[in-house]
Amino acid sequence: MHYISQILFAIILIAGIGYFANNVKKLVRNIKLGRAIDRTDNKSQRWTNMARIALGQQKMVVRPIAGFLHVIVYVGFIIINIEVLEIIIDGLFGTHRVFAPLGSVYNFLIGSFEILAFLVIVSVTIFWIRRNIIKLKRFFYAEMRGWPKSDGNIILYFEVVLMLLFLTMNGADYTLQQMGAAHYTQAGAFPISQVFVPIFENFSEQALILIERAAWWMHIIGILTFLNYLYFSKHLHILLAFPNTWFANLNPKGQFENLESVTNEVKLMLDPSADPFAMPEEGAADEVPEKFGASDVTDLNWVQLLNAYTCTECGRCTSECPAAQTGKKLSPRKIMMDTRDRLEEVGKNIDANKGTFVDDGKQLLNNYITPEELWACTTCNACVEACPVSISPLSIIMDMRQYLVMEQSAAPMELNNMMGNIENNGAPWPYNQMDRLNWKSE
Repeated sequence: MHYISQILFAIILIAGIGYFANNVKKLVRNIKLGRAIDRTDNKSQRWTNMARIALGQQKMVVRPIAGFLHVIVYVGFIIINIEVLEIIIDGLFGTHRVFAPLGSVYNFLIGSFEILAFLVIVSVTIFWIRRNIIKLKRFFYAEMRGWPKSDGNIILYFEVVLMLLFLTMNGADYTLQQMGAAHYTQAGAFPISQVFVPIFENFSEQALILIERAAWWMHIIGILTFLNYLYFSKHLHILLAFPNTWFANLNPKGQFENLESVTNEVKLMLDPSADPFAMPEEGAADEVPEKFGASDVTDLNWVQLLNAYTCTECGRCTSECPAAQTGKKLSPRKIMMDTRDRLEEVGKNIDANKGTFVDDGKQLLNNYITPEELWACTTCNACVEACPVSISPLSIIMDMRQYLVMEQSAAPMELNNMMGNIENNGAPWPYNQMDRLNWKSE
């Protein structure tokens, strides 16, 4: 009988971690559906960026209130979960507060965890008020209706419940220590959970043990549930912010990528020694031409797909976007959310068809993102600069624009006129080169 709880704990732990690992495999598989791209250059700069942006939260604190509160929740999440290690050891080996022999160090750790847990509850409460009572505008764009809004609140409820369970567990434990209950040795400092002592003082020892054990079990099960909820939530950025900042584009923000195939054609045209009538190399005529730009998620590169999964849906990109501010249909946040939704749809299609994608008659362009949204972008890079985890909605927008122009000849009339003028007049303006300076004589 003594080992039943340990066996049950091991089963729950293995099931929780196993389900999480299975979802991680799907996540990696989906990201690898993207085109290959090499982002391993300048490793020292990449490590610096990851430490500064993902670990150091540098871009979060640009907005001081939200940034400060987020740092509290972030630090609380990281440090308090050190306590999970003790819970796992206790659960597997039937011990109780196995790190208690650390003495004053252990007291300091538990006391710090409790203060952080309280600060997390305060911060999360303020976040909830900002979302649901103050109703900040960036949380109420069209793309945030339905599940995205619920998801944001569910995460906040999760965090509050986990912290309250932690404090309840400690409060009952502390009371049992004062009562001299067996196995509840004097260990830990409880600056916050001592508040529960007056509530618990009239409870019997057995009732307190039941409360402490129930809070302990619900706390660890809640953590495993939260871990597996991440895959379905915007809070996947907790895990992906680190690789996303490491693989971010290090080129200047105004630098766009040239298509290699187009560059090669231009070089061929400018090469005086090239033979325009030369036959292609053997087998080259049978190759399928590379698609220009992107119309679906598999046309994007894998870093862009990683970006989509990393999106926090915070809306800072959209709140900084001049197109969104002036009432245009574009929302950079929606671009990322649509990309992730389409990628998830493709992944489920592959799962349902035993590892093979079966054409579903849909694509990212038109079914999720409209040309109107793409052409509303001013390419100012405000969204890229604002993102706290180095996501680039602009790169996806530009790739999809390329497809519209080069594959479908579907550029807006103004752009077609400009390109026609460049072709005919050598400049964007509709004037012959000989007439270009006529204005000076008027």
